[in-house]
Amino acid sequence: MAKGDFDGYVVVVTGASTGLGRAICVEVASRGAKAVVINYARSEAEAHETAGLVRQEGAEAIVVQGDVSIDEDCKRIAAAAASFSRIDVLFNNAGMTKMALDHSDMDAVDAEDFQRLYAVNVIGSFQMTRAAKSLLEAGPKAGAVVMTASIAGVMGLGSSTPYCASKGAMITMTIDLARALAPKIRVNAICPGFIATPWFEKGLGPQAMEQMRQRQMKVTPLQVASEAEDIAGAAVFLGSPASRHITGETLLVDGGAHLGGASLGMR
Repeated sequence: MAKGDFDGYVVVVTGASTGLGRAICVEVASRGAKAVVINYARSEAEAHETAGLVRQEGAEAIVVQGDVSIDEDCKRIAAAAASFSRIDVLFNNAGMTKMALDHSDMDAVDAEDFQRLYAVNVIGSFQMTRAAKSLLEAGPKAGAVVMTASIAGVMGLGSSTPYCASKGAMITMTIDLARALAPKIRVNAICPGFIATPWFEKGLGPQAMEQMRQRQMKVTPLQVASEAEDIAGAAVFLGSPASRHITGETLLVDGGAHLGGASLGMR
């Protein structure tokens, strides 16, 4: 990727108030995006902070409140880009979890947890893609959809069983939609591992968050604990012209965690 590869692009990012969503917004703006639609569900002040960072990079920022689990909200989020007559990239980044790290405790989650996580992570991503479809098809080049899935959907390891299941469903949906929406829209997914974001800290607490950060640095082959900015580049790549011949792919961005830990061999 190169500076300016998003020149003139109109981009929509859901769940963009903090963390990875914010990092994606700033990254596309720094690469020349014309306008960035910044969606948030509840964190209004943080969303406006993201907008300020986007404007500092020279892009127009449009802040839109909406819960992606609600179809009418998805239509309103997509409509925020209607004045530009197209959407070049949709980043389906909005997501949620239920913290229940002991997956053997099957009473730690219930049907409502599954329903809420699927409503946001899976159904929300589908509804946003549907709402944006006509604008994604309206540009001079194939539009792009980038799903924020998770290594949890590949490995079955994560914050809870419903979360793993929902992210696995997102990966399958990525493949399905890549077939269904071709050739006018490309659909790909990133699968981050641990990211040191407010999202994790809110669920775990500061002390447990730091413990997890330190553990990640010990057990991942690259010996890193990722920040949002470390992951944003991979997401932006899948929305960029550099990936114009890529669709239906899942990119693991986890410091090598899926490999099962650092090498035990001699160095």
